[in-house]
Amino acid sequence: MAYTVKEIFYTLQGEGANAGRAAVFCRFSGCNLWSGREDDRSRAVCQFCDTDFVGVGPDGGRFQTPESLAARIERAWRGGDAEGQQLVVCTGGEPLLQLDQALIGAIHDVGFTVAVETNGTKPAPSGIDWICVSPKAGANLVQLSGDELKLVFPQPAAMPSDFEHLNFTHFFLQPIDGPEISENTRAAIEHCMLHPRWRLSLQTHKQVGIR
Repeated sequence: MAYTVKEIFYTLQGEGANAGRAAVFCRFSGCNLWSGREDDRSRAVCQFCDTDFVGVGPDGGRFQTPESLAARIERAWRGGDAEGQQLVVCTGGEPLLQLDQALIGAIHDVGFTVAVETNGTKPAPSGIDWICVSPKAGANLVQLSGDELKLVFPQPAAMPSDFEHLNFTHFFLQPIDGPEISENTRAAIEHCMLHPRWRLSLQTHKQVGIR
């Protein structure tokens, strides 16, 4: 299988339980809930995405084998010889349209822990070390377990109580970015204070000005 990747870069994870951790981000092109084109946003299942995942960027590429993509991820790591600390976050778009067991194995072979950030509409292949699911209102959720559920908030048709029965270790609310970010953040804070199972996730990479 060939893989189409928008960008690969080294940064700190900005969200969720791994916030602040050094990681290589591998952003796959394409999504099944939005084309990525503004003309289509009003018709998309997910209408609040803030990420460019269309096509191939200058630090992305098309990779013909799992090994070639794993090697590119390995080259992006700048954390030195930190045994057990190398983390790759597979994101998108929707990474599970492309991430498969062959690629997971190839990334493991170069010493990385494999995390995925998915909308949960595709079942995760075996071997992924950390699964973060971010449900979207109107989308059929099939990945019902994982390490963290990160609900972008508020979504009137996807309330936190709709997901509390699922098998996740961590539950996060992340305020929707945009013109109403302050209002959304206050609402998320209030919900977390009233419902302590939920924790607040902020996009700290945006706050500190890193990619």
